[in-house]
Amino acid sequence: MKIERVVTGYLEENCYILTMNKESLVIDPGDDYDLINEKLKDTKVLAVLLTHSHFDHVGALNDVVSNYNIKVYSANNLEEKEYKFHNFIFKVIDTPGHSSDSVTFYFEKEKVMFTGDFLFKGNIGRCDLPTGSWSSMQNSLKKIKEYPSDITIYPGHGDKTTLMEEENNNQYLFTN
Repeated sequence: MKIERVVTGYLEENCYILTMNKESLVIDPGDDYDLINEKLKDTKVLAVLLTHSHFDHVGALNDVVSNYNIKVYSANNLEEKEYKFHNFIFKVIDTPGHSSDSVTFYFEKEKVMFTGDFLFKGNIGRCDLPTGSWSSMQNSLKKIKEYPSDITIYPGHGDKTTLMEEENNNQYLFTN
């Protein structure tokens, strides 16, 4: 699976385009439709996955959905279980805290997670925004520590990391 990061908008949100066999999933289509669309031109777009619904993660959502005539999958219509979209197989993990609708997408075979604003390199998402909750965040952090430490984390902002690096260096994970 090819993973391409497209940094969008003034908050530098990470949109991810996952491609396999000329088919793509879009995760969190931020704020620059033209840039995202350019990266999708040679693939069949299957769906959009949303880690949460904050404005910086959905700025180009309507354009992507209408241009490719695809569905959006998020905490609103996904359960915490495994899904298969053509060749893409992933698990949905409920990870509220930054927002009540925060989910993480875990592609076990590829050993990658897309955490949105739940978990960053060296930090976690804010819990003081509407529907945010520190106690929910603590429960989500405990849950994520149950996964293998060699997983690569692709966050909603900033650089990728690994779960092991975060367990060793992120004060919120190693103290939880």
